[in-house]
Amino acid sequence: MEIYLVFVDTIRNSNKFWSAKVEDSNLTVQWGRVGYQAQTKVHTLANHQRAVSKFNNLVAEKMMKGYRRSQSQIDSNCEVSEINRAIELLEIIRPYVEQRNFSVAYINALNQYLKIVPTPLGMQIEPYRVYRSVEDIDYQMELLNSLLATPAPQAVAVDAPEAATELNVVSLKTISKNFWRHL
Repeated sequence: MEIYLVFVDTIRNSNKFWSAKVEDSNLTVQWGRVGYQAQTKVHTLANHQRAVSKFNNLVAEKMMKGYRRSQSQIDSNCEVSEINRAIELLEIIRPYVEQRNFSVAYINALNQYLKIVPTPLGMQIEPYRVYRSVEDIDYQMELLNSLLATPAPQAVAVDAPEAATELNVVSLKTISKNFWRHL
């Protein structure tokens, strides 16, 4: 049993994650700023049931504070609806960047996008500098669209090895390290 949560508020310079995992009677919790080394705490409890109970209590507490379920990376195994929503949000953000109009609507769309695609933005977030140009947005959309174009794994007959196809998987961690390096 495990979960990955994010909390994003670019205006308040908040871009953090919190994750928890139950293994036997241990509950491992990690937290920190997206893209930075996580802090870790291991809770050793009396039994598995108590570890699950503590897990559920901590998750409920974080959700009440505004954290949202997410994933640490996006790849072709991610739900298509999440990838599509991320692309829709980039399409909303694009005209704001093109017109250099960093209004509340832009900030809201950016926050929603970063909740779906956790992205390291450094220690000081400047919302108007997250995307410097429409080319940056187009590149990010291209990467997300490549995940939708990735074929699903297929069973291959033993006597037909030439039918096997190599999957193209783009990791969010790869996207983030390369794409956001200029910030």
